[in-house]
Amino acid sequence: MEKGWNGLPYYSISDRYKNVFGAKVYKIPVAVVDDCPNRLGLKGMQTCSFCDVWGSAARSEAFDLPLTGQIHKYRAHIKEKFKASQFLVYFQAYTNSFAKIADLEKNFEEALACGDDISGFVIGTRPDCLSLSLFKLWQKYHELKYVSVELGLQSFFDDDLEFFRRGHKNAESLHALKRIKELTSVDLGIHLIFGSPFETDERVKQSALICNDLPITNVKLHNLHVLKNTALEPLYHKSEFTPISLEIYSRRVQIFLENLRPDIAIHRLSAFSSRFDELVAPSWTSNKMGTHQAIIDHLRRESSYQSRYYQPKTDNEALEIQKMAHQGLPKARPESSLNLL
Repeated sequence: MEKGWNGLPYYSISDRYKNVFGAKVYKIPVAVVDDCPNRLGLKGMQTCSFCDVWGSAARSEAFDLPLTGQIHKYRAHIKEKFKASQFLVYFQAYTNSFAKIADLEKNFEEALACGDDISGFVIGTRPDCLSLSLFKLWQKYHELKYVSVELGLQSFFDDDLEFFRRGHKNAESLHALKRIKELTSVDLGIHLIFGSPFETDERVKQSALICNDLPITNVKLHNLHVLKNTALEPLYHKSEFTPISLEIYSRRVQIFLENLRPDIAIHRLSAFSSRFDELVAPSWTSNKMGTHQAIIDHLRRESSYQSRYYQPKTDNEALEIQKMAHQGLPKARPESSLNLL
């Protein structure tokens, strides 16, 4: 069943990008905002329990440069290392819709001005920082190039969200996904975190089943880990929170993938802490390739693969999923948006 996934037991985001662009595409991570509503304490919210001073992004010296400088520096490095020719600018750190529309548009224009090899953008944000003006902006640039939006849902369960101190509930997340899909044709993905104190194998399965009914094309998985100067750190030191083991995490990734639609691409299987001096626990989070290989080895030992237990509801659904997995994305604005914007 790994056939067609380049030897992997899951459909990778790299394969999806090849289907969309016809070639391998690389991300250039950039930072242009330095805050989010939680960090500012809006509506009484607190910083997310897992989030450190860098906004849960991999910190780089390039982030101190202007946007154009960040793009040039990363692109040169990726070109030299991978002989890359197409790039997506990844607005990753903090909340990349928590700014004035004019400033966001300026960032998009500046990124596109860096060269024809910039194929589009990937935008990370929250489900509670959205607006009609933002949807119009995303759609405008998706019709010009390509736009993918990644919403940090983190969980479909409200007790998890409260433990994470997200400041929103699952109903708000699902409404945000619905509105984005009604009003735009951008590529849409979500982030999920495994390892909360309330998590069970059954919950992980339910998360996959919920994903199957959502208008998404990709998922990024994270394991909950403890960094210095986060709200999780004192809980960990007081033994009020213990990260799950790599063995348990691997099993839960297996459960999730086995019940997931085959056309939903996976960005990555786990989180990675690049700032080793700030990682508190678990230690395996610092070993990016070792953790990835351990999960792959687990899946292969179990003869496991994405969609193993997935059952399309209808024959038409099965055909549509197959088509979605092997075609590019529509550029046209959906007709329904004309009356809603």
